[in-house]
Amino acid sequence: MSSVRGKVCVVTGAGSGIGRALAVELARRGARVAISDVDDAGLEETARLLGDAEVHAQRLDVGDRDAVQSYAAAVAQHFGVVHQVYNNAGIAFRRSVLESEYDDYERVFAVNLWGVMHGTKAFLPHVIASGDGHVVNVSSLNGCLAQPEMTHYCTTKFAVRGFTESLRAEMLAARHPVQVSVVHPGGVRTNIADSALKKAKELGLPVTADDERRHKLYTKKLLRMDPAQAARIIVDGVEAGRARIMVGNDARLLDAFVRLLPARYTKFVAAVERRAAAL
Repeated sequence: MSSVRGKVCVVTGAGSGIGRALAVELARRGARVAISDVDDAGLEETARLLGDAEVHAQRLDVGDRDAVQSYAAAVAQHFGVVHQVYNNAGIAFRRSVLESEYDDYERVFAVNLWGVMHGTKAFLPHVIASGDGHVVNVSSLNGCLAQPEMTHYCTTKFAVRGFTESLRAEMLAARHPVQVSVVHPGGVRTNIADSALKKAKELGLPVTADDERRHKLYTKKLLRMDPAQAARIIVDGVEAGRARIMVGNDARLLDAFVRLLPARYTKFVAAVERRAAAL
């Protein structure tokens, strides 16, 4: 029997991409699902895709601490219990350190890092009280490997990894009935890169022909895994109790590469970026 069957599972960022696929996969395996997103239309579509599953859907900005706290209370009241939380909501942004404003960092940090921390803090007491809990925090391949012009994103994803691994150590030391997993997806076909480019244009930032070309190369050549496949890998990892869930061969291979050459891999990454920009 699936370990998620009958469980109450919370998924943030469920309006599209991996979050939507996670909600669908969890419901398919018999879970009761609480979904949230800032995208009302996307959230409504996800709820529709869940069919006859028991669903709680609510608009939520994970960067709003008070809103997340209230949301956790509402979900717990609705279902009577919360077993698993999937802190998945995330955004991307690409700009060099020299070109970036502090607001750029704060916007990405609010969702990618504080959103994970808010979700963990708000739901952890409920997850512990369930007697059979699991906290799943979605990092990225960029929580293992850094890339140029992605300091906003990489900083948050490395931090999510550290936060989650420390939390796991706390749960083990205190012998709480909670498993903790960090997820590192590789190239999954989501709209996060498109959203990042759109946001840059909305902010009035210069988007060059090289930026557009790099974006097309990135989305066509690297973002290849279907979100549904990623969701299956993640939920399989949760059911197996894995502390670290690598999603895709690219994530596994590049993680191994970084471990093999921790002080030298950045030269390789920089060379690849220069070559991609010249195409």
